Amino acid sequence: MFASAFGADCVTVKINRKGTKPMNYWNKDIECAPRSELEALQSYRLANTVRRVYENVAPYRAKMDAAGVRPEDIKSIADLSKLPFTVKQDLRDNYPYGMFAVPASEVVRVHASSGTTGKQTVVGYTAKDIDIWAECAARALVNVGGTKDDYVHVSYGYGLFTGGLGMHYGAEKLGATAIPASAGNSMRQLEMFRDFGSSIICMTPSYAISLIELMQEKGFKKSDFKLKAGLFGAEPWTEEMRRQIEEGLGLKAYDLYGLSEIMGPSVSAECVCQAGMHICEDHFIPEIIDPDTLEVLPAGQQGELVFTCITKEAMPLIRYRTRDIASLVYDKCECGRTLVRMLKPQGRTDDMLIIRGVNVFPSQIEAALLSVDEKATNYLLEVNRVNNLDTLEVQLETRPDMFGDDVKTLENYKKRVKAAIDSAIGVGVSIKLLEPKTLARSMGKAVRVKDNREIKNKFEKK
Repeated sequence: MFASAFGADCVTVKINRKGTKPMNYWNKDIECAPRSELEALQSYRLANTVRRVYENVAPYRAKMDAAGVRPEDIKSIADLSKLPFTVKQDLRDNYPYGMFAVPASEVVRVHASSGTTGKQTVVGYTAKDIDIWAECAARALVNVGGTKDDYVHVSYGYGLFTGGLGMHYGAEKLGATAIPASAGNSMRQLEMFRDFGSSIICMTPSYAISLIELMQEKGFKKSDFKLKAGLFGAEPWTEEMRRQIEEGLGLKAYDLYGLSEIMGPSVSAECVCQAGMHICEDHFIPEIIDPDTLEVLPAGQQGELVFTCITKEAMPLIRYRTRDIASLVYDKCECGRTLVRMLKPQGRTDDMLIIRGVNVFPSQIEAALLSVDEKATNYLLEVNRVNNLDTLEVQLETRPDMFGDDVKTLENYKKRVKAAIDSAIGVGVSIKLLEPKTLARSMGKAVRVKDNREIKNKFEKK
């Protein structure tokens, strides 16, 4: 069954769900495999991967020796918890190529993080790694109805960032037409949507929102486009934002997940059921752990998402802690796929703000904000420390149609937003209303938090 794991033809299968269109699969043998067969494949690949990294990656050999684990101890996925975790600092400590498991002559490409929170993390790929990545991206596109007849408009950034090239190769693997637009030049993006017949778009959700704003400003209508679906990822977004994007662009908006350390976009992706993102489990084994105790949590419980690569050649990571907070659903999806689904991440352990002793996630604030005003998507959270007391100010742009409202109307709006956020996070915040387009627009990941406590602490240490 699993011999055809790569380069499979896209097949269409009808499912018995009233009102549902025929369902596309890119690789039905894998995507709809019985769990027992999938776990047998995972066990075989895990054992081989652990042996290979022990023999070829000195940092892993040291970690396993310190934990008292030998490759022969890992016989199946039931033994996964015996292995030590990998964290981002391990990649930084071994910068740039110390985590590679193959000779440099076999590495055909490198990608890297932005390095905005420290030294860049560098990731390598062999030719086979690139092919696997394209396979996963092709699955993501087919998940949302993509076919070889589509024009896939890629507005993720190209270059060291994995987003652009990942979806580009997936489109070509599918046989679709890739439009390598990259990010930026927003007016040109809208013109290409219209003129090139773009049918599937790939970009960050915040950039999609900014394009909708520009559409309204320049007189574009969603009927000008042939868009049917969008794969949005690289940053957290809410269900309210999904509805706004779907309404504004006239398409179905789907979640896409990935991280450069594991592969890039398409580690998992939603299907047309929009009930969680199917993980490519034949390549990545997911776990959910308690971030404090590091114990593996039962299915359905929320915790930190951990991935183990079991087919990657150049840089297979073992039990990599993503810092994303999520949960896993193992029930068979209505689409027919048996691959486990990860529900939308609810934040990151390293993005969590501690305000006066209370854990606060930006996603909580965004959800509360959008419950009051679905169009209030441009905001910034500014954290300060005044007289040893933490303060949180939510800077929120007003919409153009609100700008002329009287003071009483705006004050009422401000009170409703404050009440919703205070209730959601259990901490009092202040609200600052800004004129439209005061905050910088992002073509990539949106910057939502400015923590001035960190700046102050760095200054004080000097």
